[in-house]
Amino acid sequence: MTNLEVFEEFMRSYQNMVYSTAYRILGNEADAADIAQEVFLRAFKHFETLDQNPRAGGWLRRVATNLSLNQITRYRNRWKLFSQMEGEDSTEDFASRLPAEEIDLSQLDDDRRQRLLEEALEKLPDKQRIPLVLYHFEEMGYDDIAAKLGVSLGKVKTDIHRARETLRSLIQLDSEGDLVRSKFDQLKNKTK
Repeated sequence: MTNLEVFEEFMRSYQNMVYSTAYRILGNEADAADIAQEVFLRAFKHFETLDQNPRAGGWLRRVATNLSLNQITRYRNRWKLFSQMEGEDSTEDFASRLPAEEIDLSQLDDDRRQRLLEEALEKLPDKQRIPLVLYHFEEMGYDDIAAKLGVSLGKVKTDIHRARETLRSLIQLDSEGDLVRSKFDQLKNKTK
């Protein structure tokens, strides 16, 4: 095989991971596709060191995350303005700032759980989705997220808490973790 064919095979094996990483952060298919393309352009430049490297997947994920965050930074002033406006009028109490209880989706089959989670993530506003994705999917700490996004630690915690609450309202489970209902199922039933 030629070097180009080897790279194409490499790219095919990682393309879903790279795209989904960008999509979860950006929440936009076109932007995620652009980021994925940029990631693989950079991978091609460094392919000699990435080929057969067991850490190539981690490198690709990190580049996808960083490029996605850079994309968001370009639009930061716009969403920062809205989040500051919300903070000025906020009348939240202490209890609303406590960490949310984790949603246990483990009782659902994998495909259904993944579909519900992806649909719910799409519904979150950027200021909630981005820190939540960085925390849960990219396994970044609160301090790292705050530094990456250029916001306070308290804002990161609040946004993650609000994102969890929104997810909880979109996907409701009973005490055993069985699906009671999802807003997506309710919408589908209304349209029938």
